[in-house]
Amino acid sequence: MLLNIDKNIIIADVSAQLQQELTLALLAADNAHKAATDDQSVAETQYDTLAIEQSYLAEGQSRRVDEIRAAIKSLQSLKFEQVSNKTCVMMGSLVQVEQDIIKRHWFFIVPAAGGYRCQISHQGVSINITLITPQAPMGKALLNKELDDDVILSVGRNNIRDFITDIK
Repeated sequence: MLLNIDKNIIIADVSAQLQQELTLALLAADNAHKAATDDQSVAETQYDTLAIEQSYLAEGQSRRVDEIRAAIKSLQSLKFEQVSNKTCVMMGSLVQVEQDIIKRHWFFIVPAAGGYRCQISHQGVSINITLITPQAPMGKALLNKELDDDVILSVGRNNIRDFITDIK
């Protein structure tokens, strides 16, 4: 199938997912902060650790908020004009391996938000896209490979072999 997808649509879809997650993370961070500073959280004995636990939770939630914001910014700053060489996998490439042709599944190499998935419709057909970063095992296996190159992914003690069938 001839695939001509506007990658900005994928970025917009995933950015919307991240924005929803950011809203929830902000609420959770705010609630955790309020709980950590609440009068009810004051330690009554040396063994009462509720306030400490709440402050750790608040700190973790705040870090998550920062990570989501950074992911949104990183995705939205990705420029696709840089992907001129469609025979080599690089940042911003859409890549399909042979085992995923029937599933209509593609990997999208991005700087952040690895693991997020989206589904778009192209010429009446649903295309499944998984975002991966260069740090992910599959990202490492694909990056800088060319069309028809073998890809070997090590999962535990097993090696999964495949080859690249398309790069956009």
